[in-house]
Amino acid sequence: MNLYLMRHGIAVTADQPGVESDGERALTPKGIKRMRRAVRGLRRLGISFDAILTSPLVRARQTAEIVADTLGLADHLDEIPELTPENSVDRLVSGLTRFRDKKNLLLVGHNPLLTNVASFLIAGKKDAKFQIDLKKGGLCCIEIDDLPPDSSGTLCWFLTPKQLRRLGG
Repeated sequence: MNLYLMRHGIAVTADQPGVESDGERALTPKGIKRMRRAVRGLRRLGISFDAILTSPLVRARQTAEIVADTLGLADHLDEIPELTPENSVDRLVSGLTRFRDKKNLLLVGHNPLLTNVASFLIAGKKDAKFQIDLKKGGLCCIEIDDLPPDSSGTLCWFLTPKQLRRLGG
């Protein structure tokens, strides 16, 4: 299985007028524009997903919708509460077991959860001494044997948001 981890795009700050909670923070116009270009880069690479799972928070949901709409995968989009920022690696990995029949699974969420999940999947332990710095709009692909993984996975590739945008033209 290929597990793709994508951090949400650039969002408004928590102190923005009209934003009453962290969950309401939406993508900025710049964030939307950059995500659209980045996803065009994914399309150019021929990357597709069997399922797109997103955090229910607005900024992640908007990011996932841009991916789904641009790649023509709107019917593959599913919101799961395990991708909210306060969740643990264990809870997320456990929640993903119901998607073990998928070959290419995209998770759209937040840091530090995604960084912690990547470290766990690659190192095979939760207290790994290294971290992948997943920037807003960045994407990595980790190959794992199953969910939950029996052993450490393999980092296949990592693309920064700038690299994705360049690919998108």
